Amino acid sequence: MKLFDITGKVAIVTGGNGGIGLGMARGMASIGASIVVAGRNAEKAKSALETLRGMGAKAEFIPVDVTKQDQCLRMVADAMAVFGRVDILVNNAGMSIRKRPEDLTEAEFHAVMDTNLTSAFLCSKAVYEPMKQVGGGKIINIGSMMSIFGTAYASPYASSKGGIVQMSRSFASAWARDNIQVNSVLPGWIDTDLTQNARRQVDGLYENVLNRTPTGRWGVPDDMAGIAAFLASPASDFVTGAAIPVDGGFSMQG
Repeated sequence: MKLFDITGKVAIVTGGNGGIGLGMARGMASIGASIVVAGRNAEKAKSALETLRGMGAKAEFIPVDVTKQDQCLRMVADAMAVFGRVDILVNNAGMSIRKRPEDLTEAEFHAVMDTNLTSAFLCSKAVYEPMKQVGGGKIINIGSMMSIFGTAYASPYASSKGGIVQMSRSFASAWARDNIQVNSVLPGWIDTDLTQNARRQVDGLYENVLNRTPTGRWGVPDDMAGIAAFLASPASDFVTGAAIPVDGGFSMQG
């Protein structure tokens, strides 16, 4: 058995057209996976597809609103039609609304929860039967440092990312008998569009992260490639229900 070879496997990455999602897609493509970039922005996906195909990977874009059950089911059906199977799902689609709790509306809270947490539930359910058909699979859910910590300005985001960890554990327990491993990854402060917006909105964030992170830098999307390759490959067949920080040591600091 080759521990880090997933040639012939097919991975769906929601929000895979940039940032953490593209970094993880690159990691899986580097060890043989075909990639479905799933999202709403077809124009932005063009660059991601060029990157992945430039690595020699097969890659296609499938449009989806991951907050809608029918679209999640259609996304999986379309992936099956193109590639014939689904082996790996990365639930990466996400957003944040940065306000204090007393300033949030109900609609804003639900928008973040639906995009970050409900979508992972819907997409995971959608891939369950196709994964059973091929003898198992891997689901990788993207949490956050805010799965562990709270902040005054991100209560819905932190709630959704805490939920990701517990949902992953519940699905891991339910689906272990089907040879489906479900794990969550907790990225630290990665330099993406989402965190660049945070740096504009939260005074001193960039410097505070640098001061707390033992490696002395912000992460970049390609820092997520290795953990994706590990969790998508046979090397992690006995790893399920885990929540793994990829944060340059941020979460271990007192």
